[in-house]
Amino acid sequence: AAAGLSYVGAYVINTYKSYDNFLQDKYALLPAVIIICIAVVMFIIGLIGCCATFRESRVGLGLFLAIILVIFIAEVSAFVLGFVYREKVKTDVQGTMHSVFEKYDGKNPESAVVDYLQEQLHCCGVKNYSDWTTTQWFNSTGNNSVPLSCCRQDMKNCTGRLDQPQEL
Repeated sequence: AAAGLSYVGAYVINTYKSYDNFLQDKYALLPAVIIICIAVVMFIIGLIGCCATFRESRVGLGLFLAIILVIFIAEVSAFVLGFVYREKVKTDVQGTMHSVFEKYDGKNPESAVVDYLQEQLHCCGVKNYSDWTTTQWFNSTGNNSVPLSCCRQDMKNCTGRLDQPQEL
């Protein structure tokens, strides 16, 4: 379990590099760091449990049980906090995404991140393609279309025009 959590934490940190423009909050990597710390603690606790079992130590097994109960309580607390604050996180991420989409011009680094995000997640805009109609890029181009990264990958001749939403 510790190895699996270590992998997940490292994967989140590595993936963060692709989306760091959307997650401008300095605490965005905190969950990944916590996951890695938990993996280290789980490894140590697993060693304590194995050693207590091999030595048949009642005190060691009691300590292991107490630690497992504390971990269970922490997991339930983390679940409750995640459930309670999910809307705040959603609102914060959407606000940051709107500001990044507002800076889109098709040339700057933020634009490349927006294009990458839309292609990888097979989406267009923050909620849908109509989010583009309020951006500076949309108004400056005047061609009534969204970036080509909004196009479905199976559409070969997609132009991003809003009068053909089935291609987006």
